[in-house]
Amino acid sequence: MYSNYIKIESVSDEAQDKVRQTLKFPTGDFVWRVKFSAPLNPATVNNRNLYVTSLNKTPLKTNIRYDSINQYIEIEPLEPYSQNESYILTVTTDVRSQKGQYLKNQVQIQFRL
Repeated sequence: MYSNYIKIESVSDEAQDKVRQTLKFPTGDFVWRVKFSAPLNPATVNNRNLYVTSLNKTPLKTNIRYDSINQYIEIEPLEPYSQNESYILTVTTDVRSQKGQYLKNQVQIQFRL
């Protein structure tokens, strides 16, 4: 039996203390949930500003959803992650709050299943 279902390999410095894992079952279709402290401008929540790539920068097809009530974004893969391949989740500084504030730094999380 697995003790972890996803291995986080690296996190950009600014997000080190903010990344948590709360998985209940293994899946090849792991959905990322990114929580924000302020309401976002929905026009900035898109596949150009939030995306998953393989290490060689090949983009993974994803569906991006924004929950404005709980202030989080879900990034769902539309194709399964490959076992033992590393991926990078990127949240760019182009994601803005409703008041127009940008993220101070881009966030990247390298992971593998």
